[in-house]
Amino acid sequence: MNATATQHSHKANRVEDHRLITGGGKFASDWNLPEQLHGHFVRADRAHAHIVSVNTARALAHPGVKQVLTGEDAVNAGYTRVQHSITFAGRNGMKALAPARPALAHGKVHFVGEAIALVVASSARVAQDAAELIEVEYRDLPCAIQPEEALAPGAPQHHDEVPGNLAFEYEVGDAAQVKAAFEHAAHITRLRVESTRVAPSPMEPRACLVAYDAASGEYRFNVCMQGVTTLRKQISFYAHVPEEKLIFEVRDVGGGFGQRTPVYPEYCAMMLAAKALGRPVKWTSSRVEGFLTDTHGRANIIKGELALDRDGKFLAMRMDWVNDFGAYLSPAPLGHLRNTSMCLTGVYRIPALYASYRVVLTNTAPVSSYRGAGRPDIAYAVERLVSQAAAELGMDAAELRRRNFISPQAFPYKTPTGSTYENADLPGVLEKALKLADWNGFEARRAQSAAAGKLRGMGISTVIENTGLGPLEEIELKLDASGTVSIHTVTKSQGHGHETTLAMIVADTLEIPRSQVKVVQCPPGIQLQGSHTGGSRGTVGAGSICHLAAKKLIEEGKALAALEFKLEPSQITYAQGEFHSTAAPRGIALADLAQGKTLSFVAEGKFGSTFPNGCHIVEIEIDADTGMPQVVSYCAVDDCGVIINHDIVEGQLHGGIMQGAGQVFGEHVVYDHASGQMLTASFMDYAMPRAGLITGVRGLDHPTASKVSPLGVKGMGESGCTASIPALVDGVLAALRPLGIHHLDMPMTPYKLWCAIQDAKKKNSS
Repeated sequence: MNATATQHSHKANRVEDHRLITGGGKFASDWNLPEQLHGHFVRADRAHAHIVSVNTARALAHPGVKQVLTGEDAVNAGYTRVQHSITFAGRNGMKALAPARPALAHGKVHFVGEAIALVVASSARVAQDAAELIEVEYRDLPCAIQPEEALAPGAPQHHDEVPGNLAFEYEVGDAAQVKAAFEHAAHITRLRVESTRVAPSPMEPRACLVAYDAASGEYRFNVCMQGVTTLRKQISFYAHVPEEKLIFEVRDVGGGFGQRTPVYPEYCAMMLAAKALGRPVKWTSSRVEGFLTDTHGRANIIKGELALDRDGKFLAMRMDWVNDFGAYLSPAPLGHLRNTSMCLTGVYRIPALYASYRVVLTNTAPVSSYRGAGRPDIAYAVERLVSQAAAELGMDAAELRRRNFISPQAFPYKTPTGSTYENADLPGVLEKALKLADWNGFEARRAQSAAAGKLRGMGISTVIENTGLGPLEEIELKLDASGTVSIHTVTKSQGHGHETTLAMIVADTLEIPRSQVKVVQCPPGIQLQGSHTGGSRGTVGAGSICHLAAKKLIEEGKALAALEFKLEPSQITYAQGEFHSTAAPRGIALADLAQGKTLSFVAEGKFGSTFPNGCHIVEIEIDADTGMPQVVSYCAVDDCGVIINHDIVEGQLHGGIMQGAGQVFGEHVVYDHASGQMLTASFMDYAMPRAGLITGVRGLDHPTASKVSPLGVKGMGESGCTASIPALVDGVLAALRPLGIHHLDMPMTPYKLWCAIQDAKKKNSS
């Protein structure tokens, strides 16, 4: 990226990196307490069944076992209801139907891996051995794995509280207006696409250590998380424990991607054990447990239609979404509905829009937010429709986009579904990307590939996404006698570089060395308000408030300096860590204000959505003999507003692109249709992206400063993932289109591509 584009773009090494790469990190499973015990969960080995009995006698008699908890214990404690975020009314005023989810399954199991019992013992190995002794008797029930099958008449009923397995219906837009526009369209493009179910699989497996203090009634947690506020609130709701009695201590988190945001039932089951035994209880998930029970991502089926006039102008679009939410409503499913509807129009002026959503429960692991939380899904659906329309019309894909962009003069732009996009320069982003990718030189490169026996395609996506929106955000700055400024925040990095970015913002505002600023994330007992790290809101929210808090420190510091000088605050100036006045013989340093005491400054704020946007263009070669795809060019131009640290922005871009590529080329959670057993519950069967999948990413920024954020930032965490998925799929299909192949669903594995090529060759030769 062009490192001279914005005012904060100077390079700065991440201060956390040395600690992390030299083994100095401390993750959830690294925490230990005196006298701690260890837990192991007994999990369902079938997708849908009545629990006839759970015989724990042999396990309880095993040496070293201290306790065995079952679903009866969870129900007796009232640990049965998980908080969820679909609190708004759906179609015809429908309220979301959220079935009970005991912290340990009671009565029935609803997916393979659901926790049935918790064995607590003197060591993890003893607990695991004893768990093998528990005898569970089931009465099997038929299962439904695919969401469309779960909606069909006569499908197995998963929960009595959710008739027909339909947990929620929702709609946005104007169906009548869209219908009228389609009746007068010159061309209609129709497409059914799947945004496939994936397993986020952060590097750090899920882990939790819970301790209970009987005297205070407090529970202390060491757990991998994305922020304290959301998790604390959800555990409080689940376990009926006041929020102030839930204390969290966390140091490092090895990846999150949305999966570390929600409460999991295992955490509450361990609360029961810690309280009953009066000793800390620790559990670390295995990778197989992670695949089976950590929340999954995506899992959407979208039918889309795009109506165009004779000049290729978009008239209307409608979509029908089937959202597979797995066996239960997770605590954080809102993005699949809110984020997709907020950006339903994409980057285009589409006068009439309508979308309907059906939230379906299936006998699979629950689905929750995953990097982008609906934003990649809507970008994928819209961009696939646009590229397909260009192919059907025989029109240049960039030109069709250019004709339908929201013009720079139209911003702020209110969409037909009620969002208000802030400023953007979509044509400028496109033109810069076309030049970077040498769009006009593609045919010559395609000919070179053909001469070498390769199929070559160029794919494009132009996307926009809502980021930054969050609750009230608070930041506390503490100034001590050494002149160190500590930033206290409730948001939590999982590799984002908060310790660098937030420190840079405060240091720049105070005009002091970054070494004087320390970031303290989620200190135990912190009661500040704020959001978790997610939705690219870290810098927009916490970062902006850091800036405001630093300015508040300056203003209040002027008042304190004025008292020292016996002057008015208006007579005090501030620069580079010191307060001065022409009426005073000397200056006062920041550190001088805190002699004998620590000064505290709290600032707060709440911001609306920012809208980063971008254009990604790729070129892909496919070996026709093997089906092996290779990304031979990847160009990205992004507008994420003012950039604080270019290294971190580029890291977010590259990481997001790789996660998108993982879904496009290999990642896919697969269940056996008949039994509901997961067939991809290890890295032997689940294809994660590897180094070398995409190399040589070329990126430029095209910033327009946000008017929502005081810093002008827009967020960057999701952009690479949101734009890469449609661009890469478009590139694959563009390579295959000359053979008559017009549609394939992800993942684009070599075998799938090879089969499609062979089928096309047979059809073309007959």
